[in-house]
Amino acid sequence: MNANFIDYVKINCRSGKGGAGSAHLRREKFVPKGGPDGGDGGRGGHIILKGNSHLWTLLHLKYTRHLIAKPGGSGGKQQSSGASGQDVIVEVPLGTVVKDAETGAYVTEITHHDERFVLLSGGKGGRGNVHFKSSTRQTPRYAQPGLPGQEKWFILELKILADVGLVGFPNAGKSTLLSVVSAAKPEIADYPFTTLVPNLGMVAYRDNRSFVMADIPGIIEGAHKGKGLGHRFLRHIERNALLLFMIPADSPDIPEEYRILLHELQEYNPELLDKQRLLAISKCDLLHETDLDELQKNLEISVPDTVKVFISSHTNRGIQNLKDTLWHMMDQEEVSNDQK
Repeated sequence: MNANFIDYVKINCRSGKGGAGSAHLRREKFVPKGGPDGGDGGRGGHIILKGNSHLWTLLHLKYTRHLIAKPGGSGGKQQSSGASGQDVIVEVPLGTVVKDAETGAYVTEITHHDERFVLLSGGKGGRGNVHFKSSTRQTPRYAQPGLPGQEKWFILELKILADVGLVGFPNAGKSTLLSVVSAAKPEIADYPFTTLVPNLGMVAYRDNRSFVMADIPGIIEGAHKGKGLGHRFLRHIERNALLLFMIPADSPDIPEEYRILLHELQEYNPELLDKQRLLAISKCDLLHETDLDELQKNLEISVPDTVKVFISSHTNRGIQNLKDTLWHMMDQEEVSNDQK
């Protein structure tokens, strides 16, 4: 499944040329000089992006280097207009960001199902000669050609849309947690960078409610500079409503790890620190109860301004408390957004 996750593609788009207007002159048996009756050309086809909530990857565009829309049809006699060129509609997953490949400038972001955005407009059809008739020019024998289409290279990047994003160093237990609280089956092993692509899981909550959790590949120090696959990883965190930081209970220095993680997010995008965050101390089954009590007291002093939960994915310790806390924080986030 991992090999099928594609979150970056570069494509060349070309909208259709407008159809030419007609310079036809009406000629019938009893109307030898009927005058101009040439119709307009049809517009060229657009290149259109369309949001699809059932897609989760850009895999279907991986081998599509060029998207070319059809040209508009030419105008005809009796003022008949040419047909519009067929549009090219490209379905993309929600969270797809489009940038100009040459300048890197932001173009748009698709966030809703069935949302449409015209990436490149087709060329306008030329006007037929009927438009150029005047009192001094009764039989114009010319018409406008259609306007050319547009051509451009674009970069499409996918940012995972989820309620909760898991943030931590490799081997923090993020994939294990996701496998316990949802039906997702991420690859789990005891070595760094097992997770190379984001995994999404639907977490069941009380009263048939649910929320989406994303396991983001592990961050390393220097990720904001692109170390490891830093930029690819950090991009997915931007679309999460709430950030769940995970640090193992047996870490030699939990406050320092937390500081490094916050620093990486801040350096990549300072706005990430405006998101609500929760610190989960994972793998608590590795510590004796007395050591765990001591750790809790120390963290209240060293990390005072962050909500903390203590969990073990193997023994299910604190898992329901984690879900309750996350749900409560998401409720607060919704109320806050409604009041803005």
